[in-house]
Amino acid sequence: MTSQGAGEILGVALAPLVDARAAGLPMTYLVGHGARAYPVTALTWGLLAISVAVVVLIAILLLWGIVARRSKGPFGPTERDTLGSAEGGLSWIVGGVAVSSVALVASLIWTVIVVAEVAPPRNPALTISVTGNQWWWDVRYVNADPTQVFRTANEIHIPTGAPIRILLTSNDVIHNFWVPQLTGKTQTIPGRTNQTWLEADRPGRYRGQCTQFCGLQHAHMALYVVAQPPAQFEAWRKAQIEAAPAPTTSEAIEGAAIFLVKCAACHQVRGTDAGGQVAPDLTHLMSRETIAAGLEPNTPAGLSGWISNPQGLKPGTRMPTLYLSGAELTSVTDYLETLK
Repeated sequence: MTSQGAGEILGVALAPLVDARAAGLPMTYLVGHGARAYPVTALTWGLLAISVAVVVLIAILLLWGIVARRSKGPFGPTERDTLGSAEGGLSWIVGGVAVSSVALVASLIWTVIVVAEVAPPRNPALTISVTGNQWWWDVRYVNADPTQVFRTANEIHIPTGAPIRILLTSNDVIHNFWVPQLTGKTQTIPGRTNQTWLEADRPGRYRGQCTQFCGLQHAHMALYVVAQPPAQFEAWRKAQIEAAPAPTTSEAIEGAAIFLVKCAACHQVRGTDAGGQVAPDLTHLMSRETIAAGLEPNTPAGLSGWISNPQGLKPGTRMPTLYLSGAELTSVTDYLETLK
């Protein structure tokens, strides 16, 4: 049986426990989903079992040695142990070395097999470029046809049952891309493109995180991978390619005008004059569940709070305080709510 097969069996066996506690353990790495994660999950549990067995065996032998030595009687004040080769002592050493060697060699072979199994796929169904920034993730869907290319932020949608290649780089410092239930850690390094891949075998929302200390708001640099059935993913992809809808209400129209003055230098909204590239693309902002890299829910209240006081919510973020009046803040929020 391959590591992937063992991991699939393990995943099925533990699924009830994981599903029941998924909300409380979003970053667990003890259960995987998909061809990229199954071999690693099986290896993790296997090495954990070997380690526990070694610790238990050593504890039993140590306890046995203590009890057996004490059973020979009390130590007298003048009693001395003589140095020498006790009868049968060498066989214990040989046996211990042999058992340890077998466990270590087996673990090494298993690890090498897993590393080979999780090598990048030759024919990925989709390629996504992810760029780390302080402190958010810029996501770009790569396509040979420029009309099919689009950007989003902090939320990666993928079809289930398909290998997805992820190209990783950084615009500032070293970050680390990790979605524990789908793929291992890979650094994003300025001036260099690293590669990883992932695959989800079931629909779901999988939490990821930057795991390389990257500055003041390192802990607030989350991301989500949303795995959808292929038909749902294709519908989402086609919607993302479309330009932003034009505002129709007077409040939203006024908010769009304020947005172009205050926000367009940094943010892009395709289909408008807002063409900024240094901050998240907001063309379909309301299709995401969170803002500010998972810091706030994507609700009118969350948007208003973030726009009015980004430095208070995420000190050090590169989004400046805009000092909007109450009426201006309401208009901008109304406009952003149209970006679906």
